[in-house]
Amino acid sequence: MKKKLKIPPTTAEWLLSPFQNFLHQQTSGGIVLLAFTALALAWSNSIWADSYNQIWHTKLTMGYGAFELSKPLLLWINDGLMAIFFFVVGLEIKREVLAGELSTIRQASLPIMAAIGGMLVPALIYVLFNAGGEGKAGWGIPMATDIAFALGILALLGTRAPISLKIFLTALAIVDDLGAVLVIALFYTAEISWISLLVAFVVLVALVIINTLGVRNPLVYGLLGIVLWVAFLKSGVHATVAGVLLAMTIPSRSRINTDQFIGHSRIILDNFENAGKEKDQQRMNNDQQAALHVLEETVEHVEAPLYRLEHALHPWVAFFIMPIFALANAGVKLGNDFSSTLASPVSLGIILGLVFGKQIGITVFSWLAIKLKIADLPKGIEMRHIYGASCLAGIGFTMSLFISGLAFGETPPLSIAKTSILIASVIAGILGWSILRSLQVSTDNKK
Repeated sequence: MKKKLKIPPTTAEWLLSPFQNFLHQQTSGGIVLLAFTALALAWSNSIWADSYNQIWHTKLTMGYGAFELSKPLLLWINDGLMAIFFFVVGLEIKREVLAGELSTIRQASLPIMAAIGGMLVPALIYVLFNAGGEGKAGWGIPMATDIAFALGILALLGTRAPISLKIFLTALAIVDDLGAVLVIALFYTAEISWISLLVAFVVLVALVIINTLGVRNPLVYGLLGIVLWVAFLKSGVHATVAGVLLAMTIPSRSRINTDQFIGHSRIILDNFENAGKEKDQQRMNNDQQAALHVLEETVEHVEAPLYRLEHALHPWVAFFIMPIFALANAGVKLGNDFSSTLASPVSLGIILGLVFGKQIGITVFSWLAIKLKIADLPKGIEMRHIYGASCLAGIGFTMSLFISGLAFGETPPLSIAKTSILIASVIAGILGWSILRSLQVSTDNKK
C-alpha cells in the first residue's frame, strides 16, 4: 500500500488533532451516546429535574400562516432530526443491497434469517407478558438493535474480533433497522390523512422521475425531501418513514466509471503540471486553478451522490443527532419503587425480550439457515461467535427508545419502558463483550 502524502499540520490542526482522532475511532459514537445518556439520567434525577421536562416540552414554531408548524422541542427532535437519522439508515440499506453484504441472496441469507429471528422471538416474549394489558402496544420495543452501541462494543475487542463477525453484525443490524421501519410504518401509525398521503406519493414519484432523468444535485432532493417529510407528518404515518423513502431515490450510480476517472484525471494532472512551474510552489496560476476545478468535477462524477451524502451525514448523525435524541429521551426518574418497576409486565417483556429473546432468535435462526443450507457460516467465525453477537444485538437503546415513545406517548408505561431498555442494553452489552472476549482468550490458549 502506498504511503499517504504527509502534509505539515497547521497550528489549528495540531491543536484539534486529539479531537479529530477521537471522531475517527469506531467506538467514538458509542462513547458520546453513552455520555449523553448518563447526562440525561443525572439531569432528570437531580434538583433540576423540572427544567429537564420543561425544556423538551417548550414549543418551537417554524413556517408562516398555512405552512406553520408548532410542536414541542421533543417532537422536533423525534420527528425531525430522527428523520435525518432514518435517511442515513436508508442510504446504508440501499448501499448494502446494491453492492454490500445484502447484494446477493447467498450473502444476505444469514443476516436476514438472523434478523428475522432476532425480531420475532423478542416480540413473542413481550406479548406473552403483556397480551391484553396496558403495555400491549409495546411489542415492537424489544425487536430493535442499536447498531452504534453494538458495533462500538465489538470494536473494543480490536483486531481480536474477526472482520467477518463485524460484517455479519452490521448486515444484521441494517436488516433489523429495515424491519423497525416497516413496523413503525405499518403498526405505529395514527389516523390516516389520505390527502396528505396522496401528496407524499406525488412527491415520491417526482423524486423517482428526477433520479431517472439523471438529476444529481443534492439540493433538489433536499427540497423535495422536506415537502415529503411535511406530507408524511400531516398524513399520520410517522414522519421518519419519509427519510427512508427519500434515501431510496438518491442516485447510486457514478456518471463515469473508474477507468474513465483514472484516464481523465491523468490528463488533468498532466495539464496541471505543464501549466507552468512558478517559483513559489505554494501559489498557482490561473491555468492550474482551472485544472483543479475540472479535477474536482471529475471526482464528483465518479462518486455517486448516495455515497457522498452518507459520508457527509454520518458524523452529524453519530455525534449530534443521536446524542441529542438520547439526551431528550433517556431521562427517566429512578424512584423508590424501582423493584416494582422491574417486576411489571412491560419491564419483564422488554428485558427478557432484549436479553434472552435476541440470543435465542438470532442463534437459532442462524443455525437453521446453515443446517438447511440456505446460508453459509462466514469464514473465520463459529456459531459461538454468532451467539456472542446475538447478545450484543440485545442492545436496543436508540431504536427501542424511539418505538417506546410511539407506543406509549406520555402514559405511565413510557417511564417503565425507558428504564427497562437502559437496564437490558447494559446487561446485553456486558454479556456480549464478555462472551466474545472469553472466546478469544480460549482461542489464544489453544495456540
